[in-house]
Amino acid sequence: MKPARFDYHRPARLAEALELLSGHGGNCKVLAGGQSLVPAMNFRLARPEILIDINDLKELGRLEDGAQGLRIGALVRHAAFHQPADDSELSRLLSRVVRHIAHYPIRQRGTFGGSLAHADPASEWCLVAATLSAEMTIASTAGERKVPADQFFRGLFTTAVAENELLTAIEIPALPPGARGGFYEFSRRAGDFALAMALAVLVVDGGVIRWARLGLGAAADRPLRLLPVERMLEGRLADAATFREAAAAARDLASPSGDIHGGADYRKDLVATVVERALTEAAS
Repeated sequence: MKPARFDYHRPARLAEALELLSGHGGNCKVLAGGQSLVPAMNFRLARPEILIDINDLKELGRLEDGAQGLRIGALVRHAAFHQPADDSELSRLLSRVVRHIAHYPIRQRGTFGGSLAHADPASEWCLVAATLSAEMTIASTAGERKVPADQFFRGLFTTAVAENELLTAIEIPALPPGARGGFYEFSRRAGDFALAMALAVLVVDGGVIRWARLGLGAAADRPLRLLPVERMLEGRLADAATFREAAAAARDLASPSGDIHGGADYRKDLVATVVERALTEAAS
């Protein structure tokens, strides 16, 4: 398959890219890693009249660590997380999560920002952003605005980024002292899209959960942060019985759709499994 005809632009400055988006809006597509866009164009599921290649915008490729957390430029490749960016639990957690993203060659080209902008419910980075209260920086010719994760993801492949805007950076706050993370994903084969996945971060003191974050991916039309389950966990013993109860509650909150890989009930059962295993890892 070949894509439909399009005009190609490779701006050297962010302002130039934003001017192109402002002038052409819905007729444009932004090319970063191209791991989702290029196949869609080849199958003519996407037919942009103008393709804006942002790979020369070096300021979008910076990964910065600090006491407040990580600031991830939209062009930072998945492969940048193969090794932790620093000695924090957040960086170590991202380094564990990235191993589940597709295959090694794709991680060399795919980008953190591209994954969030694509907003696939089975995206590991979308789950990370939703669970850990990331904040997205979105730019246009009118300036910048900040959008928290709970307002960024609008639905299946839909985000708060308007046609004349560009996602430029993602900020993930540092985890509290003593926090430990757990991640579990189920897919048919290594590198396949997840059928269910869960991310858990816990602070456990004296065997009791003092702070909790829990999220689900591939279980609805967007990544889910499970606030009711987090509240249920806090103040409880970090033991198998608590985690089983949390897994059952997460199953009830999930709304996966059935497909060729399994029906909705099967995938709800997977939700319970991945939540229990992510929580167990976080507490271990």
